[in-house]
Amino acid sequence: MTPTNPTISQAQPSRPISSLARSASILSIGNIASRVLGLVREMVIASYFGASGQVSTFRVASQVPTMLYDFLVGGMLSAALVPVLSDYAHRDRKEFIQLIGALISVFTIVLALLFLLLEVAAPWVAWLMAAGFRDSDPALLALTVTLIRLMAPAVWLFSMAGLLTAILYAQQRFTFPALATAVYNLCMVIVTPLFARRLGVTSLASGILAGSLVQLLLMGWDMRRAHLTWRLHLDWRHPALRKMLRLYAPIAGGLVVSLFQVGLDRRLASGTGSQSIAWMSSATTLQQMPLGLISVAISLAALPRLSQYFAAQQEDAYRGTLGRGLRMVLLLVAPAAVGLWLLGEPLTRLLFQRHAFTASDTSHVVQALSIYVIGMLFAAIDFPLNYAFYARNNTLLPALVGVASVVVYIIVAFALVRPFGYLGLVWADSAKQASHALIMVALLYAQIGRLGARVMHGLLQIGLSAAAMAGVIFLWHALFGWQSADSRLSDFLALFLTGGLGLLAYLTTLYILGFAELDQLRLLILRRK
Repeated sequence: MTPTNPTISQAQPSRPISSLARSASILSIGNIASRVLGLVREMVIASYFGASGQVSTFRVASQVPTMLYDFLVGGMLSAALVPVLSDYAHRDRKEFIQLIGALISVFTIVLALLFLLLEVAAPWVAWLMAAGFRDSDPALLALTVTLIRLMAPAVWLFSMAGLLTAILYAQQRFTFPALATAVYNLCMVIVTPLFARRLGVTSLASGILAGSLVQLLLMGWDMRRAHLTWRLHLDWRHPALRKMLRLYAPIAGGLVVSLFQVGLDRRLASGTGSQSIAWMSSATTLQQMPLGLISVAISLAALPRLSQYFAAQQEDAYRGTLGRGLRMVLLLVAPAAVGLWLLGEPLTRLLFQRHAFTASDTSHVVQALSIYVIGMLFAAIDFPLNYAFYARNNTLLPALVGVASVVVYIIVAFALVRPFGYLGLVWADSAKQASHALIMVALLYAQIGRLGARVMHGLLQIGLSAAAMAGVIFLWHALFGWQSADSRLSDFLALFLTGGLGLLAYLTTLYILGFAELDQLRLLILRRK
């Protein structure tokens, strides 16, 4: 049965942190499985194909359906789909079901046309994103075209799954959307080894198609479990569609600029060497894990509640929820950033360095990771800040800030790519993340004022605790080191012992400083046992 969605009047003001943490924990549990399987997927790719030029072509080709999904559904999901669907979900159920049918009908037609267009335009898309391969290895450009065409159906599958995800989020059903990505990664892990020897790198494209199909089927199953039975009917003039388009229009403009930046990044990177994109992607995988587990989960869990508080004009509750979300994000991301920065080498070696993935590849990945971590800290708080504006039906300002941050990226990228190669592009990405977050903080302050002294006080507490963690790790490294390219056990012990001692120092310092959410999260964990 579909659970009853709480209205604003049913919310429990005395337990907002528990409610937000419970919703976020549902997403986090699924995300943990997804990120772990995602790491296994990357380990499988590294083991079979290393950080070769073919892997770089796969990264470029797989970016195409991802970019189109981000443009059509990903950006719309949090900015327009979830807020509008959440509003209709609390109205008459018949209206909500009719809206679902209209959305699915429209998306089915639009996405089918886009799939056909991509099949035809694959050579031009490959040239736009990977023209640099012509200098290093022209055969890689032809392979990119083939892979784009093979993965074109994933645009339809990913986007339809994303639409169903938005519908389920509006019903505050988080479990299956979180598990869907884990199932997708599991399909990749299974399909790639089965066909790697027979199909080569195209086995990765087969894995993406299989995973995206299973993901869509899983979301459809949960829709059925929620008794959301709908009928296809085209209604281009539905008022909810017009509202979604109005909310999404500025986001779409910003995404065009953002996707231009991604395409430019791939093209510039393809000109710095055939392996550069593969190295950058491995480093990105490591720094994206804590963002998905923590920041995205907390932000998505808070979005429906923020939308409801804004609609009810309960600004105090809105500021309180946003402030708690930011503190929770900072609490969990800070130790992850310190760990990736100081323990990146043994971590990369343990996870990726085997068979086709060499010690030289590890060195290049670690260099990129140490820079990406800087941008990760800003990206972590950027998610809840963006969603805070979306909940207020303000999509224009985040879009404009996105454009400004891309301008920062372009300036830094062209300044640094020649002297520093692919690392110059990594610095440009971190500069983009930092500029976006800082501008968003200033705009949010102008709109709603201060979130309260607790946020700044919490930031200071977390900063001191992270410094204590870094100090312990530095001390351990000075005394014992962890340089051992030949022993996986040594790398594991370095991560387990050094990371464990650092985390203990972090938590102990937080406890001594009296960080409030630490105790509340402990109570939540105890209640779940």
